[in-house]
Amino acid sequence: MGAGVRRHTLGILSLLLLSLWPCMTTQPSCPVRATPPVLEMPGTWSVQPNSVDGGFMSSIVHSFLHSVQSNPFPKDLIIKIVNSGTATTETIKEVLRYETGFLVCVAIGILYIILMPLIGFCFACCRCCGNCGGRMYQKQTKSIDCKRRVFYWATLLITLCILAGNICMFLSNTYTGDSVSTGVGEVNNTLKNLQSYIDTVPKQIDQVLNESSVTVDEVTCHINGSGYFLGKQIQNGLEGPLKPALDSVRTMAQVVNSTSLLLLGLNRTQSQLQTELRVLQDNLTSVRDRINGTLHKTNCLGCDSFQSNLDRLSLNTNLDTPDLTELQSAVDQAVNADLNAQINKGEDFFSSIPQMVTNETRGSVQGIQQQLQNLKSQVSQIATNLPHETLTDISSQLSNVQKSISNNVPQTKSAEQIRWIVALILCCLILLVVVCNLLGLLLGPAGLNPNDDPTDRSSTANCGGLFLMAGVGFSFLFSWIFMIVVLILFLVGGNVYTLVCVPWRTGELFQFIDTPGVIPGFQLSQSLGLKTNLTISGVYNDCHKDESLWNTLHLAEIINLNDFLNVSKYTAQVQQDLEKSQINLPNITLLSPGTQSQLRNLSTRANSVNFSSIIQQINTFSETDLKSTADELDSLTNNQANTTIKTELQNEANDLRFIQTQINITINPLVGQLKSTIERLSGLSSQVKGTVENVLQKVSYAQDFLDNNKTQIVKSKTTEFIDSQMGILQRFAEWANYTITERVGRCGSVAAAVDTAENLVCTKLVDSVNAFWFSLGWCMVFLIPSIIFSVKLAKFYRQMKHKDVYENQIMMHPIPRANVKPYWE
Repeated sequence: MGAGVRRHTLGILSLLLLSLWPCMTTQPSCPVRATPPVLEMPGTWSVQPNSVDGGFMSSIVHSFLHSVQSNPFPKDLIIKIVNSGTATTETIKEVLRYETGFLVCVAIGILYIILMPLIGFCFACCRCCGNCGGRMYQKQTKSIDCKRRVFYWATLLITLCILAGNICMFLSNTYTGDSVSTGVGEVNNTLKNLQSYIDTVPKQIDQVLNESSVTVDEVTCHINGSGYFLGKQIQNGLEGPLKPALDSVRTMAQVVNSTSLLLLGLNRTQSQLQTELRVLQDNLTSVRDRINGTLHKTNCLGCDSFQSNLDRLSLNTNLDTPDLTELQSAVDQAVNADLNAQINKGEDFFSSIPQMVTNETRGSVQGIQQQLQNLKSQVSQIATNLPHETLTDISSQLSNVQKSISNNVPQTKSAEQIRWIVALILCCLILLVVVCNLLGLLLGPAGLNPNDDPTDRSSTANCGGLFLMAGVGFSFLFSWIFMIVVLILFLVGGNVYTLVCVPWRTGELFQFIDTPGVIPGFQLSQSLGLKTNLTISGVYNDCHKDESLWNTLHLAEIINLNDFLNVSKYTAQVQQDLEKSQINLPNITLLSPGTQSQLRNLSTRANSVNFSSIIQQINTFSETDLKSTADELDSLTNNQANTTIKTELQNEANDLRFIQTQINITINPLVGQLKSTIERLSGLSSQVKGTVENVLQKVSYAQDFLDNNKTQIVKSKTTEFIDSQMGILQRFAEWANYTITERVGRCGSVAAAVDTAENLVCTKLVDSVNAFWFSLGWCMVFLIPSIIFSVKLAKFYRQMKHKDVYENQIMMHPIPRANVKPYWE
């Protein structure tokens, strides 16, 4: 009994240790591979479009300039001038021929500058001599009112045209000032964004290199821990048939241990029951003999009739159960076979696979590590081949430009303030002429009475005429100065627009810069070591598409990226190194033939026992009803007259009841326990056959699988392990290839900077300046008719010195005043 309990306890402990064994295997601490990082990108910005107000005259000015300069961009002429270095006669002729439109306008402007003050001087002298409207006399005709109205509306219309040009001057001056004030900040922001872009490119490259280090370190860790990782894969390949086999053996061991314990309990219960039955049977026999002696006494009345009841005073001690010795022997043999030891052996084999793989691959791991380090070094060489020095030079130059701009900001603001004041003065002088004209047009009609004599006109009308003449005087006085300003700004702004802005927008300027010799020593392809002719226009177009530096600068010509990131050339060598390790797993026998024979014997013996008959016999086990016999003795006692006999019968009835109590307390529980044990044994015995068949089937399949497929599993799992590690490197290579060729250094920021510069220089500054001189020139053109009509109209409002009488269509000679001497205006 003690030996059986100890075996059962050891079996349970073995099962616990086996269940805890996988937890004792430690996994190498390798870095967890995360999603490839998102590259750090420079801040993106877009070109600020010019406001609608700022470009309100752009289309008109552009149309005028295109009419003036209809020739295409003089690329060949400029190259010729740059290459010759000196201005030859032929070159000058070509320049003049190209600038024909501008020269015509300049000629007109020069004529204006010369003739306006000259005509003004002659006009003043002429009026002083009494001519050119200087004589204060106005001839009265029928059409005088019609003429006055025509001159009035013509002067008003021309004045409004001048006012419109003057308003455009004010607006253009304001927009120019705004462009200069905001342009400084935009230039700084553009340079900062370029600086950020240039600084970000090396960081992006470092991110790719860091990711390569992480990937190679991950694969290196897996190779170092190949005992665990590859062993785990081999375990997974063998686990399919092996685990069910070991689990079935474990179940069989539990069944055997349970059966052994139940048999021990059955034997113990049966022995205890027989012992108790014998004791009670002896006691009952003693009581029956005493009752028999009392009944045979002569003084016992009616005792003969009770004599037949003495045969019932006995216990059935013959509880015959079939002999379970053979079953016990078969169970003992199965227990002695120590199925738990067989399980331990299988589990030890399974759990020792990682360590066996580690021992077998220790020599090849070092060579693989060296190859991985070589791959790591090759990837890092990509950074050394990239033009870092060029980026550094550009970054330093941008920093110097930023410092220079910051230092010159005060001077720029002062110059802009002066320009704004000068332009404001010009605007105000034009406004002065407009105001004089408008006051003349307002006061003249207000104070004029058509029926009054010209000599009797009111002071209001006369004042209107004086304002008109004042406007004429200011026009002659300042118009030629205004035309000088128009001429200078026209030559500068017009040529900047036609020679810089237009080709800049069409791309011809970049093509011109790409021409060899335009910029001495500038060869973009040679500086990068490229065979392809890399052009500024091509770079700008690629950057406008937000292409990467790899595609924009054609770096594939100087860096063979596929060679650096070619992982396939390492795969064969790594596989060859691991295959040299010759991972050989030892042979193992899951269950010996003897153990299998013992299990078959156990199944046969368990099926041979008829537990149903045993249970039926227990159910029919007769129980002696001693209580009824004791009651009959009590009835017999009541009929007795002899006190001694009465007392003896009472004592004997009590003894029967005591024995009945002992049966209920001792015998019946033991019989119930015996029945329960038999039923449990019956249940286990019915499972034994199926369990044994299941164990033998699964163990046989697992044994055949190990014997025939173990080597193939090792090879296939080794190949899968190599493929998985090379797959990690391959995925990194694909990511790195795509990132370097498509993501690193996307130069949309550069194109945005160029567009911002074009927007600042051309759209905001040049267009505003061109709008100013165009507006001023507009005013200068309309000053000529303004002078003419103002002089004509002033005669109708001013107070005359000489009368003119018109009666019945007969013109009368003017009657001079008492003062015959004429008065000259």
